[in-house]
Amino acid sequence: MQKHGIDLWVVPMREYNEDPVFTALIAPETFAARRRTIYVFFDTCAAAATPPTNTCVQRIALGGTSQGGVFEARRSTKPADSNVGRGRQAELWGDEQWQVLKSVIEERNPRVIGINRSTVFAFSDGLSSGELKGMTAALGDKWASRFRDAEGLPLELIAARLPEEEAFFRRMQEQVWSLTKTMFSSSAITPGKTRTSDLVWWWRQRVNDLGLGTWFQPSVDVQRKGMTAEQIGEDPVIQAGDVLHCDVGITVARLNTDTQHLAYVLGPGETDAPEGLRRALANANTLQDIVMEEIRPGRSGNEILAASRGRMKTSKIDGSIYSHPIGLHGHGAGPLIGLWDYQDGVAGRGDAKVIPSMWYSIELQATTPVPEWGGQLVRMPQEEDAIVGADGKARWALQRQDKLFLIR
Repeated sequence: MQKHGIDLWVVPMREYNEDPVFTALIAPETFAARRRTIYVFFDTCAAAATPPTNTCVQRIALGGTSQGGVFEARRSTKPADSNVGRGRQAELWGDEQWQVLKSVIEERNPRVIGINRSTVFAFSDGLSSGELKGMTAALGDKWASRFRDAEGLPLELIAARLPEEEAFFRRMQEQVWSLTKTMFSSSAITPGKTRTSDLVWWWRQRVNDLGLGTWFQPSVDVQRKGMTAEQIGEDPVIQAGDVLHCDVGITVARLNTDTQHLAYVLGPGETDAPEGLRRALANANTLQDIVMEEIRPGRSGNEILAASRGRMKTSKIDGSIYSHPIGLHGHGAGPLIGLWDYQDGVAGRGDAKVIPSMWYSIELQATTPVPEWGGQLVRMPQEEDAIVGADGKARWALQRQDKLFLIR
């Protein structure tokens, strides 16, 4: 809060219209806001002009629960109707919540009140128009004049991951790799019979059987010697000699993965993919190395993109970079490093900066002419999840693919 100049941060939301920052604030046992929940955070150290500590921030929930003691939960002073003998108080409701919020603010007299409003970042734009209207009317001009778009505060809070989560994320990666290896094997593929759509639904069914979720529909596509994508079609039968590519992800305990891997269907007498295809994958690996080396806290996505593309050209690699944060959301909070269709930088969303303890999905592709395919250009899309540690150094969450999966 001190980094972003916010004395008091107010986050109001209603049931089933939760702010994107909601999942970063609440316990896993809480699935939705309670009628209306207003989370209030006040920096007592900033108010007293003292250095920040772990005990600086007051956490108050107007509506909802204490989230296991994390918040001071405020309830109504009215006894609950139809609650004879139980002694419970009614929950805050309607305009009463706004009046309690006003009292909380008046007691603390903040200079700056942060609200989640942004024209750039969806993660920082969770304050709905109705809630803003109701809050502004209740607080009056004095306090409404102190509203400031928090923008960077929710963005970085959502992006930041705990060290304890890294071991769990590694296990998720191991599961994804295991599933992908099985999908890209003779266990799931019979050349000349299996279609790419069969693998898509194999993935969906297998993930479901394991009790896991996914945040997007998986995809599988083919590159084939002597044929264009249009000639291959949208749902081809897989043949010997094909290069297969998948884009898959799983969701576990609110965390998400996003990976793209490649396989080669061996032809008669083949024991490995042609050298040209192996070289094409190596070019994608080199581009991965470049991006990983350029990711550092304090740099914007656009700065990382420009530096990476400069080195890519020096290395004579024909490629593109479109990496994104990942974590509580698949396309997570934080700086974009390019988009597949915007390689000169992304205004706004690419200007955010990398912070320590955030996760990244390193997504890119390298295109290489393959001699064994008559010089045909072959794309090697790669996507692997990485961790920017508390020390600021980037490393793979598990590993990256440097050999094509082989389907016999």
